[in-house]
Amino acid sequence: MVGPLSFGCWRFTGTDVGADTTLIQHALDLGMNLVDTADVYGLDWGGSGFGANETALGDVLRHRPDLRDRMVLATKVGIVPGVPYVSDPGYLVRATEASLRRLGTDHLDLLQVHRPDPFTHPGRVADALGGLHERGLVRAVGVSNHTPAQVRALAQHLGLHRVPLVSSQPEFSALRLNALRDGTLDLCMEMSITPMAWSPLSGGRLATGHNVPKALNAVLRQLGAREGVSPAVIAVAFVLAHPARLVAVVGSQNPQRLTELAAATRVCLSRADVYAIIQASDGSPLP
Repeated sequence: MVGPLSFGCWRFTGTDVGADTTLIQHALDLGMNLVDTADVYGLDWGGSGFGANETALGDVLRHRPDLRDRMVLATKVGIVPGVPYVSDPGYLVRATEASLRRLGTDHLDLLQVHRPDPFTHPGRVADALGGLHERGLVRAVGVSNHTPAQVRALAQHLGLHRVPLVSSQPEFSALRLNALRDGTLDLCMEMSITPMAWSPLSGGRLATGHNVPKALNAVLRQLGAREGVSPAVIAVAFVLAHPARLVAVVGSQNPQRLTELAAATRVCLSRADVYAIIQASDGSPLP
């Protein structure tokens, strides 16, 4: 089972294996058992380059191999700096094998295609993913940043390999509502796909209030005061309130902030609450 909150590794720089291990263990203790990384992570946020994030996470698992059994280990491949997207079967296979080496594991619990490559036929993508699944290198497959049509097409071709597409990772937050309206979450419910919301705090803006509409800040603060939690917790609770049963990928590297955000799983927003958030985000009433 995957918990409603996932630990996102985008800002995980891996500068101290002891501190990194403590952080990962803390996230797991909070129920954030899906640990989400990507081969391209490490090119920013203080990382040392492509693959650095996976290497740092692998160092944690080499330091504490018992943690591997406690996590659902997920990574993403398919972004190539300078191209920028490659889903050619040969590349996907090589990239996955390289991720496994960096992570120091013999299999991935979830492999995701990071961004769609419109110049690779979804049948060829499915061939690569199906082959990795058949070899036992990948337990499950998903996508990130794909449109509903792209998700449906890939899922259809994966069906020929008898491999289900289990997850879809769109950006979704109280500031980024596209997935609510473009059919992404509707398709997830139709096809029993687990949606994973990346940047549920809009890069921290919903926690700080910077560059957020005043009306939205006011609603988040009001609901937070009522529930005895921070506006950031309300923002995450908004994501969790959708019936698609999203997993919110939280990326804070601060243990105290992770503990704070875990309270979102105990906040129950009403129908009026979620629509108040949407209208404040839009800046206009719903029709």
